[in-house]
Amino acid sequence: MISKINLENILFLDIETVPEVQHFTDLDETKQALWEQKSQYQRKDDYTAEEFYDRAGIWAEFGKIVCISVGYFTFKGDIRNFRVTSFFGDEAKLLKDFKNLLNTHFNHPNHLLCGHNAKEFDFPYIARRMIINGIELPHKLNLFGKKPWEVPHIDTLELWKFGDFKSYTSLKLLTNVLGVPSPKDDIDGSEVYRVYYEENEIDRIVIYCEKDTIAVAQIFLRLRGDELLTDDEIIHI
Repeated sequence: MISKINLENILFLDIETVPEVQHFTDLDETKQALWEQKSQYQRKDDYTAEEFYDRAGIWAEFGKIVCISVGYFTFKGDIRNFRVTSFFGDEAKLLKDFKNLLNTHFNHPNHLLCGHNAKEFDFPYIARRMIINGIELPHKLNLFGKKPWEVPHIDTLELWKFGDFKSYTSLKLLTNVLGVPSPKDDIDGSEVYRVYYEENEIDRIVIYCEKDTIAVAQIFLRLRGDELLTDDEIIHI
């Protein structure tokens, strides 16, 4: 029962990703050919590999992380707060900083990571990019040899499925039906490439990523039957 989980033991998170380089032509010939092969099914004959390249950020082999936003609950008596912060900029540094947070503050067996569609995207993406960057996986992301019930991950998409594994519900749709304030009020995922590479506005991406992290926490509260966070309870650090 998720209602029995101590909220202070959960680290909520969201990531934003972009293609590893700005232009398809910036890739060497081998990587261009590999991208052409990898993207063939998705683009079919509608796009060339170059035209489709702005979507390469969804694959860890062709993309990189530009922001990881995290949030966690704190309780002091009757006062509840949700503290949010972000790691952004150079990928190797932000991954090391995120790993340090896990190892120093969320390293006990009862600590959990939570995201939306995170078991399919965020968690494996972070792990793959750590390995690519030569960073040893922290315990919370090292799933080798773990049984399914030993994996310390919560996915709000999985919780919402209630066993209906053929369905997919976006974060935007779920916040709408559950009455959670929508986090998508500036940019959406399809615009991160443009905002990062063409407009060089990482701050907008950080704000967007943090709002998604807050939305994940709000959804988790609704699934537990708890009161939603108010603006006064959310602290950006």
